[in-house]
Amino acid sequence: MGLIYNIGIYFYGAFIFLASLFNKKARMLRKGQQQAFAQLKTQIEPNARYVWFHAASLGEFEQGRPVMEQLKRDKPETKILLTFFSPSGYEVRKNYAVADIVSYLPLDVPGNAWRFVNLVKPSKAIFVKYEFWPNYLLALQAENIPVISISAIFRPEQVFFKNYGKWYKKLLLTFQHIFVQDKFSKELLQAHGINNVAVAGDTRFDRVYDLYRQAKQLPLIEEFVKGAEKVIIAGSTWPKDEELLVQYLRLHPDVKLIIAPHEVHASHITEISKLLDGKFVRYSDANADNVKATNCLVIDIIGILSSVYRYGHVAYIGGGFGVGIHNTLEAAVYGIPVVFGTNYQKFREARELIAIGGAFSISNYVTLEAQFDLLLKDSSAGKIAGEYVKSNTGATEMILKQLKQ
Repeated sequence: MGLIYNIGIYFYGAFIFLASLFNKKARMLRKGQQQAFAQLKTQIEPNARYVWFHAASLGEFEQGRPVMEQLKRDKPETKILLTFFSPSGYEVRKNYAVADIVSYLPLDVPGNAWRFVNLVKPSKAIFVKYEFWPNYLLALQAENIPVISISAIFRPEQVFFKNYGKWYKKLLLTFQHIFVQDKFSKELLQAHGINNVAVAGDTRFDRVYDLYRQAKQLPLIEEFVKGAEKVIIAGSTWPKDEELLVQYLRLHPDVKLIIAPHEVHASHITEISKLLDGKFVRYSDANADNVKATNCLVIDIIGILSSVYRYGHVAYIGGGFGVGIHNTLEAAVYGIPVVFGTNYQKFREARELIAIGGAFSISNYVTLEAQFDLLLKDSSAGKIAGEYVKSNTGATEMILKQLKQ
């Protein structure tokens, strides 16, 4: 099975090469992987022992982030190497200040894995969520380097649990410890003889709770919402979301709406402007006077959404009519109810919030209007959402205890 995997990886590398001739993202990935060793040679301190964190992309980075940041706070002298597989992760976080080195992860072929491990010589390796690269795991095992998986989720349909997946299942034994998000994952692993496992939960809860405690005061937002009793914060929205939201705003002029679109490039803001007939204020153009004269504010910069949620009575999370909803926890932590579209099933926190009455799924304008009307009158669902987030914190502390052993 190992031979088949390696042949598949070489073919994957060839595919990336061909795709790079036409696709920008593939080109960035290929170039980043090619340059990784040269970058590492110049940046690795010869006598330092790095704690190596690996994340596939941005979502996994956010799960590893609380652990990295708390590790640095507890032991500032710790050296951290952060690697990404995806350009969408690396390009956004290549200047992440907590990590001493940020790099692409070279393709998981045996030669690369051995070369990487012998160059970096990490003291520990932490793989986030779904990252299980066989050749790297085997190279780390051969060098007796402890490997830990955090925020992992396992499902019966994964290759580890298939009749033909015994080789992959054995790879799970290379982990010193596997911290899973839920009890089901632990029981599934134990049923297959994998006992080096503990339920820690999802480190994203710790991350959003940290953001909540460090939330910025935003004077222009405060001016916009002053005196308002009905404020909706719509985060990470896409065009379908925006159509529904603008329709609601037109029919409910007593509501104040803040839209933070997922994409803030000029063409998308222009489309939003058309929907609103130009009757809105861009955050980048906002001042103490013009925000008083509008009931819609569009956030056309990045980096403040997690603090904006504090000013809302209801949150709407975009993406539910497309690829899937975005971060619900950043809003829920403020004790406000969360609303989103129909594509939420693969997000455990969304399913759980719905089950306890802290979040609600809508399928069209009629259901959106009914849900908004209800939630803007009764805020009790928000308290449920806030308590849910706070009660699920603590994964970072549990993981750090293991790292310090």
